[in-house]
Amino acid sequence: MASASSSTSSFFDIEPLDGGETFLSGHAMDACSLCRKPLSRNCDIFMYRGNTPFCSEECRDHQMEMDEAAVRISARNARERAARNEQRRRLDAGNVAVAANVPVLS
Repeated sequence: MASASSSTSSFFDIEPLDGGETFLSGHAMDACSLCRKPLSRNCDIFMYRGNTPFCSEECRDHQMEMDEAAVRISARNARERAARNEQRRRLDAGNVAVAANVPVLS
């Protein structure tokens, strides 16, 4: 492992504390997560959500906008689902009440 005080060390030379075992489940630091453009050692890397690398602020911002839109859509779908369930519950409750008031034919 390269020493932190070494003048030749860089972010790319740092070894994870777990020996890299969990790195396989994370994002590779060699390409932008959105456009897949290769990331250079001598250029800025824009991070999002901890370990997701992007080549530019534009790519990172675009991903953030897509994530926000997905959250809004998910919330809207949950509200619509809840409204449909409530409507079904009310219809079922109404059908039981109507059926209870039906006279029995002899």
